[in-house]
Amino acid sequence: MSSRQEFKEKEFGIFAQDWKLDILKNRADVIMGQSPPSKFYNNKGIGIPFMQGRKTFGDKYHIIDTWCTQPKRIAKQNSILISVRAPVGDLNIANTELCIGRGLSSINMKNGNNEFLYYLLKNYKTRIISKETGTVFGSINKSGIENLKLPFPSEKEQERIASILSSLDDKIELNNQINKNLEEIAQAIFKHWFIDFEFPDGNGEPYKSSGGEMVDCELGLIPKGWEIKKVGEILKTVLGGTPSRKKKIYWENGKIPWINSGKVNDYRIIEPSEYITELGLEKSSTKLLPKRTTVIAITGATLGKISLLEIDCCANQSIVGIVENNIFKGEYIYFWMKNIINRLIAWQTGGAQQHVNKDNVNKVNILIPNEKILQKYYIQVRPMFNKISSNCFENKNLQRLRDLLLPKLMSGEIRVPINSKVLISKNN
Repeated sequence: MSSRQEFKEKEFGIFAQDWKLDILKNRADVIMGQSPPSKFYNNKGIGIPFMQGRKTFGDKYHIIDTWCTQPKRIAKQNSILISVRAPVGDLNIANTELCIGRGLSSINMKNGNNEFLYYLLKNYKTRIISKETGTVFGSINKSGIENLKLPFPSEKEQERIASILSSLDDKIELNNQINKNLEEIAQAIFKHWFIDFEFPDGNGEPYKSSGGEMVDCELGLIPKGWEIKKVGEILKTVLGGTPSRKKKIYWENGKIPWINSGKVNDYRIIEPSEYITELGLEKSSTKLLPKRTTVIAITGATLGKISLLEIDCCANQSIVGIVENNIFKGEYIYFWMKNIINRLIAWQTGGAQQHVNKDNVNKVNILIPNEKILQKYYIQVRPMFNKISSNCFENKNLQRLRDLLLPKLMSGEIRVPINSKVLISKNN
């Protein structure tokens, strides 16, 4: 084990003795965003990509949904983007040159090691968002960013640290892209079969365009022999509930996963928000939802968000679950609800707090296809759903590994040989 003297101890922690403590402005260039007038914004791809703040941040890379024809401040491709207004300190890497508004700043290492800077700032985010007293900033200015004191290893070690951490994030990003592509393919098959009615007929030809018989119903023309029913007539729906927060026994040492509506923002739900106990399950309106249940957020900011459970869990009262059965599986329910969600939201009630309820979900029309066609559809898309699930769990493990390594690499507790791919711990 390395001796204590090999490390420096500062107010924010311990780092390797041979690393240099320096203020950020000596190592990087900082550009504060400036917002053009809104009349120059558009969502048609005209001009340069524009980001006002962190709204379209991803795990590491952002997406673009707005463009600007009169940019004020430009962030270079591969710049570090940092949120300078609440919530302060969120980070992304610019995947293209873009215009930044007043909610963002861009930072570029003078030696070009922006990947290292991204992880360094990520590790010391608490120093960005709070004073020594712990008071949280609502915003941070250029001086506040430039005068951050941070530890810096040699340039070669910076490159190796960034390479290790980015290899994990790159795999996560690759899995996310694979999942996106798989879902798009599966959804295209769903649409082709159950919206356009071009499923293969008895001769393997597309049903509708090959003259397959259609009949009229309240949703329009559907294949002969198919039906329209209400969700509540053929599927079990479950409204979540919350065990009493006043009784700690419901929440302490819990083993049952429990989610709130914010989790429905997750692409697939693979981990809980919290855990409750068996007692909490028994003494409240919450009920256990089996994995592969389609869950819908029915209130507030997440209204209409849809996800699929990859774990058994309970939910709070802002979530309705639609449980699969032997005929109607998650692969069908999930896409059907995504297809008609705007119709469901049209039934919303309430004023400022918009919501729908379980009864609205039960009354939604659902198409009842020929069962043989459904089974053929499952054979087509289930491998895609299984791969998506596998990738989601792999990503969670990769994220845990990355988050475990981050503080150790950024303090020098684990040192990286410059000319080797092997990690060496100071405890070895």
